[in-house]
Amino acid sequence: MSLIRSLIFAVLQTTLTIFFSVVAFLSFPFSAHARYRLITGYNHIVIWLARWVLGIRYVVEGRENLPVQPAIILAKHQSAWETVAFLCLFPPVSPVIKQELLNVPFFGWAFRMLSPIAIDRGAGREALKQIVAQGQEKLAQGFWVLVFPEGTRVAPGEKGRYGIGGGWLAADTGAPIVPIAHNAGEVWPKNAFIKRPGTITVRIGPVIDPTGKSAAELTRAVEAWIETEMTRLPPAAAHQ
Repeated sequence: MSLIRSLIFAVLQTTLTIFFSVVAFLSFPFSAHARYRLITGYNHIVIWLARWVLGIRYVVEGRENLPVQPAIILAKHQSAWETVAFLCLFPPVSPVIKQELLNVPFFGWAFRMLSPIAIDRGAGREALKQIVAQGQEKLAQGFWVLVFPEGTRVAPGEKGRYGIGGGWLAADTGAPIVPIAHNAGEVWPKNAFIKRPGTITVRIGPVIDPTGKSAAELTRAVEAWIETEMTRLPPAAAHQ
């Protein structure tokens, strides 16, 4: 049954991706925020399909921790689910992504219109400068900045190396950090075609004030909170 559901979902998502890539292209005359609202219609529909086709639901805990001003979200990275859902669940965000994603047919073309922060991850310190320079601009425009500090998706129960890009941006701009833990990888595994029904828990942590802290200190604080909470999340219990 999961195979059939996943196949139907894949067909519908592919169709939506092509359609919204055209919508994104036609939205170029609009402001960045207007484009964002229009293009993320894709995200809302995909998450809706994930619920009704795949049986993947979600709950969000800790919304009261979200600050009023634009902030830097540092989140666990387990699957493609959060890359879609977080653009629906939070104020307008500018995600930090790999430059090469912008060259992916249809998907990348649409992403260009979403005001992402595209960096060359192989550029070392230069990539950090790109995050800070572009991140300052996005925050000033009223966008939040979304960073997956592990850089790549990791399987449930595993931990990647936390990069300091998000902490560097926070230390430089003074923008607060919002740490997020979730278990999306349990139902939408990395690079897996077959998704499983279940309930994802997204847990938003208390704001981390960057005042007087270095990028390394902020990164350690984020890592400690996220990895501790990952052990406390309820299982993404399957249901039919």
